Amino acid sequence: MHALVVRVTIHDADRTREVLNGQVVPQLSGAPGFKAGYWTWSTSGELNGLQMVIFDSEDNARSAGEILRAIGAASPGAVTVESVEVREVVASA
Repeated sequence: MHALVVRVTIHDADRTREVLNGQVVPQLSGAPGFKAGYWTWSTSGELNGLQMVIFDSEDNARSAGEILRAIGAASPGAVTVESVEVREVVASA
């Protein structure tokens, strides 16, 4: 299994929540090889987000990253994507 790990800075919380629930979650959860996903944001200080979405393979995780980049490009102003990386899942509980 592989995880798509994304870090963002959130500029507009309401718009971010709208895009997240209306586009990001439905598209990534429907992507090939999707297993589970978690989207979080900070509760104090500068609003930033951390997303971890688990896929059955590295290729599927990378493909999902491209979906995410396309959604971000179509929704300017809500967030700045700081990093997108694919990591191997080496343990889970």
